[in-house]
Amino acid sequence: MAYILLGISITLEIIATTLLKYSEGFTKLVPTACCIVFYITCYFLFSKALSSINLGVAYATWCAGGIVVTSIISALLFGQKLNTIGIIGIVLIVSGCIILNLFGNAK
Repeated sequence: MAYILLGISITLEIIATTLLKYSEGFTKLVPTACCIVFYITCYFLFSKALSSINLGVAYATWCAGGIVVTSIISALLFGQKLNTIGIIGIVLIVSGCIILNLFGNAK
């Protein structure tokens, strides 16, 4: 259940971050209000996920998911390009997250 909450939290964070771009510096009311609601909800669900997942593992997963999907969204919706070094960086982030999830729960 904790990983489901984490997944929903990541999804809401990605939506909120996308809305942050649409808010144009908090000058547009609807994207701004929705952004704030999504961020509050995502942090609430993230806190619930932390009851069963180690902070380091959960935060790394949350950040990696957000970085990867937000980078894809920025390319698709906003036409922002990622160079080869950026793609390598994303691959390293995802690799590190996978390693942390597989081996980061030392007991």
